[in-house]
Amino acid sequence: MEQTLLSLSGLGRSFGATRAVDNVTLTIAPGQFVGVIGRSGAGKSTLLRLINRLIDPTEGSIHFGGLDVGTLKGKALRDWRRDCAMIFQQFNLVERLDVLTNVLVGRLSAHGFLSSMAMQFSDEERTLAIRALDRLDLAPQALQRAGTLSGGQQQRVAIARALVQNPRILLADEPIASLDPGNATRVMDALRTINREDGITILVNLHTLDTARTYCDRIIAMRAGRVMFDGAPRLLTSEVMRGIYGSDELEDFSESVTSTSLKLAVPA
Repeated sequence: MEQTLLSLSGLGRSFGATRAVDNVTLTIAPGQFVGVIGRSGAGKSTLLRLINRLIDPTEGSIHFGGLDVGTLKGKALRDWRRDCAMIFQQFNLVERLDVLTNVLVGRLSAHGFLSSMAMQFSDEERTLAIRALDRLDLAPQALQRAGTLSGGQQQRVAIARALVQNPRILLADEPIASLDPGNATRVMDALRTINREDGITILVNLHTLDTARTYCDRIIAMRAGRVMFDGAPRLLTSEVMRGIYGSDELEDFSESVTSTSLKLAVPA
């Protein structure tokens, strides 16, 4: 897979007087597994939606290699959303349809209008979808109604749907927030395997520091729309977390980390 740098420069998004994302500048190297952490309202979900162009920035720019993502319209924007796949907390499956068809929905962006409306898929696409399900240990459930699956299984179906888009970047917005620990582990294991085997760049929003430290090779901590820390997991110590979030808020993070040195990104 072609490897390309994702670059955000001065990125911001306002909703009225609220600065949901405030002057974020980041570069994401090809193939990185990046965890974005922070309290609810920190700007994590807005950041991912800006990258995917589900919402437009108020200011700043998004570049993927030579592509100016912020200027894309029409088919070019649809192509970007195919290349930059999104996984949501609530799965977004059609529960009355079978699992295989839900995965094949990820191929619709490659179809014309009429074939998309008719939900017509080739044998090659069906094979691709079955392979994606098999990677996620869900091939036996291919013809089962999606609504009959557990939450963890539904989230893995959503990952398979993203995979058949053949994405270059995978964004996951709180993919384990509604799952029990066992299913959360299966979902995070699946994302790590995809990152390592396919070389796909992954950005995942997470609530807990222990999960980010276990799976991610880089952690970005946000507060009030700003990046407060950006670095290796080992550098995000309990002392630094306390400086970012305060002692009371730090209790929300389940991992007690060891002390070490770091460089903290302090907003101007």
